[in-house]
Amino acid sequence: MEDLLNPANIIVLAVIAAGLFFGFRRIVASNHGKCCCGDGAGRKKVKRVAVADTDVSHYPYSDELLIGGMSCGGCAQNVTNALNALDGIWATVTYTDHTACIRSKNPIDREVLEAAVRDAGYYVIKP
Repeated sequence: MEDLLNPANIIVLAVIAAGLFFGFRRIVASNHGKCCCGDGAGRKKVKRVAVADTDVSHYPYSDELLIGGMSCGGCAQNVTNALNALDGIWATVTYTDHTACIRSKNPIDREVLEAAVRDAGYYVIKP
């Protein structure tokens, strides 16, 4: 019992306990409420954009883009927001198939769409 109360042993145990505490805290903090797509790997969190006009008949033009660089549903939401910020665009992006379905009130300019995707930190895969 006297060996356990040795000051050197107490210091070693305290250092191990502190390491375990801070290590566990870091693991929990890195996975709690965080997304892989915000402020990392050149990606920025894009301000949420809600499309007010969701009447499909108001969007006579449509296109589909294959999006690269997405690794979660949050990434898909970032791309959706980036595209929906464009005037006259209503986009839905699906992470599982990496597809952006774009509806537009005006003729579609793919370069503008690709620039919005690029500015959000992702890329368009060309067929």
